[in-house]
Amino acid sequence: MKNYTKTIGSLLVITFLMSSCGVMFGGSKYNAIIEVKNHPNAIITANGNKLGSGKVTALLPRNESLNIQISEEGCETKTQTFYKKFRTGNFILSVLSWGLIGLGVDLGTGAAYKPDHINNQEITKLNTKTFLVDIDYSECQK
Repeated sequence: MKNYTKTIGSLLVITFLMSSCGVMFGGSKYNAIIEVKNHPNAIITANGNKLGSGKVTALLPRNESLNIQISEEGCETKTQTFYKKFRTGNFILSVLSWGLIGLGVDLGTGAAYKPDHINNQEITKLNTKTFLVDIDYSECQK
């Protein structure tokens, strides 16, 4: 019984130490709601993976830029890249609370990044883990 308690206690301590601010409060992935305005039949491909058409929700890694391709029959394909941004507040909290270990965990898992909703008006932050991406496909006149 004593070994069982030590094992459980050790696992809890390791789990606690391997989490830093970014991992705890944002995770290494985020929910992206991608919507093509006025084109419910437009095919949405993100980072090479076909997600669906019109409006889709996907779980995407924080440490990669988002490369979107929109295509619809009779229209030219539109490609757009949405860049990531470093989470400065997360960085400061990780370093202050967890030191270099927290910083390493956040950088290694990708939790140190977020979609750049400040510099790109097509991205709206709904909460820490969910971002709305509105795609303008007005060049397709259907």
